[in-house]
Amino acid sequence: MNASQGKVTLVGAGPGDPELLTVKAVKALQAATVVLVDDLVSPEVVALAPPTARVVQVGKRGGCRSTPQAFIHRLMVMAAREGENVVRLKGGDPFVFGRGGEELEHLRSAGVQVEVVNGITAGLAAATSLGVPLTHRDHAHGVLFVTGHAQHGGEAPDWRALARLAHQARLTVVVYMGLSGARRIQEQLLAGLPADTPVAVVQHATLPQQRHAVATLGTLADTVQAQGLGSPAVIVVGDVLRGLAAVQAEPARARA
Repeated sequence: MNASQGKVTLVGAGPGDPELLTVKAVKALQAATVVLVDDLVSPEVVALAPPTARVVQVGKRGGCRSTPQAFIHRLMVMAAREGENVVRLKGGDPFVFGRGGEELEHLRSAGVQVEVVNGITAGLAAATSLGVPLTHRDHAHGVLFVTGHAQHGGEAPDWRALARLAHQARLTVVVYMGLSGARRIQEQLLAGLPADTPVAVVQHATLPQQRHAVATLGTLADTVQAQGLGSPAVIVVGDVLRGLAAVQAEPARARA
């Protein structure tokens, strides 16, 4: 491959289950000569790359030591200019809290050909794994995807305003990377949402080790602590969970 043919494809690896990859994502992986892999991408997905491809781990995970983004930018540009077919393999979707926008802008400014392949985002997969929709004609007219992890030195989301909006507009709130700040998020969401608003926390969505807990907004932080839930996890808040909460409560009522 000569230098004029090098390119980068930002590929969404989805939430972890390799069967949830798109056909386009699989084709991109199978054609790769270099694969730059994020920390949360499952080994089964990485294994779809050719055995001749050079696989580089460039882990990016909130709360952990990560490869500097500037270094990843340099790697992508350098490999593309050397004529490589680079796949930047990212958990979930590249454009949903995946820094795909930053990478796209950098590659374009460097004159590198770039393509984006969407993946199923963890928030959607987490809800679906519980048999719960994110929107519903009776319960939720829309959905808010929010990060609970503010950039270093940056402003955190205005949780109070988000809560008021979610209550008034009947929206489901999906929080990524929010487990470490669950108590703070809970306290501020209670400024606009009732304490009995149902909540689900899903850890390792779609993977064999998936765990989840169903609670209310008023007991969110205590439930996370009591159940020993950890990252990576997604928090789903809203009335779309009421049916699930009722089903989960049945065994407890039966025992009583």
